[in-house]
Formats: sequence, C-alpha cells, structure tokens
Amino acid sequence: MINETQFKMKITFLGTGTSQGVPLIACECSVCISINGKDKRLRSSILIEHNDSVFVIDSGPDFRQQLLRANVKKLDAVIFTHEHKDHIAGLDDVRAFNYLNKQPVNIWATQQVQEAIKREFAYAFSEIKYPGIPELKLNEITNEPFIINKTQFQPINVLHYRLPVKAFRIENFAYVTDANHISSSEKLKLKNLDVLVLNALRKEKHISHFTFQEAVDLAKEIGAKKTYFTHISHQLGLHDEVGKELPPSIELAYDGMELQII
Repeated sequence: MINETQFKMKITFLGTGTSQGVPLIACECSVCISINGKDKRLRSSILIEHNDSVFVIDSGPDFRQQLLRANVKKLDAVIFTHEHKDHIAGLDDVRAFNYLNKQPVNIWATQQVQEAIKREFAYAFSEIKYPGIPELKLNEITNEPFIINKTQFQPINVLHYRLPVKAFRIENFAYVTDANHISSSEKLKLKNLDVLVLNALRKEKHISHFTFQEAVDLAKEIGAKKTYFTHISHQLGLHDEVGKELPPSIELAYDGMELQII
C-alpha cells in the first residue's frame, strides 16, 4: 500500500488498449506481432491508490487478469465511466472481494450505467440469489463531486460521439477515456493538473474517439504538467516509434505503468 511520506497517490495502468485489445485477434500487422511488451494492451482500466484506499475505474473483459497481474489485494470501489462492454464486462470478478470482505463491493455509476449493469448481470439483482453471485452496492454518480472514504472524485462530462461518458478528477490528477468532445465549461475542470490521462485511439479520424493529433492538441490546451495517452489501438503504431513523435510533456502509457503523484 501507499507510504504517504513518499507520495500522495499511485496510479497503475491496468490496461491501455481499445475495445478489442492489442494484439487484435488474427491480425498480423507490425504492432500485433511486436515482441515489445509495451505493444501488448489489455482493455483500458486504471488502479488508484489514495488515502489508504484502492479504487478501479472500469472493469473490462480482462479484469481478472489485470487484478492478478497487479497483485491487487484490496478494493474499496469500482467507478464506471460508461456502459460499453469493454468497460463493464469483467464486473463479475469482484466476487473474490465479496468472499474476502464478507460484504458487497461499492459500485459508482450514473443511472444509465447502472441500468446497463442490471441488464448485463441480471442474476446479481434477482430476487432469488444463487450462491456465489457477485454482491454489489450501487451508488449514483451525478454531476456533483462525490467522496469515497476520504477521496473526492470530481465528475467531468465528456461525449463519446453521442454517448455521455464520465471523466474523473482526483486532486491534481484526471482520467479521460472514450471521448471525442469536451465542452469549454467542462474543460475548466481540467485546469491546473499535474497529470492528465487522455484517450488517443489512432491517427485516422474516428467517429467517437480523439485521434492522436486531436489528443496532442487538447493536451497542449489543457496544459497539464504531464499527459499520458491511453485507449490505444494497433492502428496508432508501435509504442516506441509513436513515442518519438510526442513532445516531452506527453507520453504513451502502457500496461503496468505506474505513476507516483506527489
């Protein structure tokens, strides 16, 4: 766990890939056949350690593998950005924490995302509870800041084409995934950041994600001391080669990358 004499918050990238991950099934492009571990990307998710609490933002299809790889032994809450399958599909695996802690796992999501969770995991909300199903305590995210234990989350509204998505700010750190539009008023919530995480899917135009250049331009506009790109597809290119195209204040994130925020 965190030693707060060293840093206030630790961020671990559990996954930095797009909805199909990297490598893509059956693809033989240079990225998908790369032997560089930084070109292997599970679906996007982050682990946050702050104030002696442990949080995960999004639980995609690789959730079990991600938690095992990061050696996660404690989980105080799962916070959701939106309801797409690559962000909620692994939620069943919180059952391990139900068993360890003998209590439901706190889930934070908008009403729209909660309805999707109830559809996808209907057995968890059935009147007749089958033994061993995940136990979930739903908590609503609105537009107002919310506190889990001692940690405050500031929701930020972004658009994934026409789908509302929540980004989040914790102190001087912010996480923005699955977006291609942020209004001027919501951008104000991203000022004075030490670290920004932002999605940058590929170089070609996309209907619902920031492109590489759009993400670079937005990162410069927001002006965080450091920006890391995530939700990356195989179409963006090789990690090491793309990294050479970025200014010093911007880097590509990779699976397992850890940030210590003072």
